[in-house]
This record gives sequence, structure tokens and C-alpha cells, in this order.
Amino acid sequence: MSHYFENNPTSSHEEKMIKVFIKNNHFSFITDNDVFSKKGLDFGTRTLLESIDIDKINGKVLDFGCGYGPIGIFLAYYGKDVDMLDINNRAIELAKRNAKINNVKANIFASDLFYNVADKYDYIISNPPIRVGKEILYKILFGAKEYLNQSGHLIFVVHKDQGAKTLAKNLEEKYKVTIINKNKGFFVIDCQNY
Repeated sequence: MSHYFENNPTSSHEEKMIKVFIKNNHFSFITDNDVFSKKGLDFGTRTLLESIDIDKINGKVLDFGCGYGPIGIFLAYYGKDVDMLDINNRAIELAKRNAKINNVKANIFASDLFYNVADKYDYIISNPPIRVGKEILYKILFGAKEYLNQSGHLIFVVHKDQGAKTLAKNLEEKYKVTIINKNKGFFVIDCQNY
């Protein structure tokens, strides 16, 4: 079985339409094998989206590791200027289809880490791929600083059992760190660039 954080998944397709209700709005997403949380919106992503003050999200936004698209599509639904990236080509194709299904516009592209990112952002929002391991995870979270505007925010979700407290402490080396929310072990962490 290939992993959702690889370029080209090789397992057979098993597409499924899921319906999701977030902040009083209905969304529909096609999922498939070898993409993260194919059975439905995972609790971490839901916690992240429900913790964001949507009215404060302004400027350009990057959904890093977009998967089939719930974070970026949710933000684009509220009229935000959204780019979405993932390393997984299957996820990218699903995200493009899901943007159309939900009648939103977003710039969706493949990238290994930040390799294909040319812009700077006011917000980078992510449910990062924890299973890539600490080294790559830290490259993502610390590397995000180079792609944030001055006073830009990296907002992400991580479970306490996956090192949320240590991660928040370590990120204080580069960012002003605030815990926005805690819900059933999930921490939503805001890292402001300075």
C-alpha cells in the first residue's frame, strides 16, 4: 500500500462521495484510496476549521498538504484567496474536482514540501502529515516561515500524543506561538511570523 504523502499512489481507485457539515454549511467531497481520511472529515481537521475565526483570515492563504481539499475549499467558500498544494497527485486531482463540486475557486498544484511555491502568504493553514516523521514535519513547520509575510500566521492542528506540547515549545524559537484551541487531545496552534 502506498502512503498519502507519496507522489504517485499505486493502489486501485475506490472513489466515494462524502457529505460534510462545517459551521452551518454543507460540503461534498470525493475521496479515494491513498488520500488522508478517505472515510470522512477527520476530527483534527474539523477542530482546526471550527477554531478558525474566518473573519480574521485576510490576504493570501496556503492550504499546505491539502489532501482532497476540505481546508482550502472551506476557506475559498468564504471568499478567501486560496492556494492549495499536496505532494500526492491523486489528492491534487480530487481537490480540483472537489473545488468544482463545491463551486469555489482555488489555485491547486503539486509540490514536494515548498519546492513549487513561488508566493508569500498571510496565512498557511494545515493539518500536517504527522506520519512523515519528525524531520520532515519540522521542515514543513519551520520552513513555512520563509513563505509567510511579515506578521503572517501558520495555523495547524496536531494531537498531544503526536507531540503537540513539545512542538509548540520548539516553534517558539522562530514564531510567536499561541494555542487557539484544545479539543479531545487536538491542539490548534497559531504561529505568528515576526
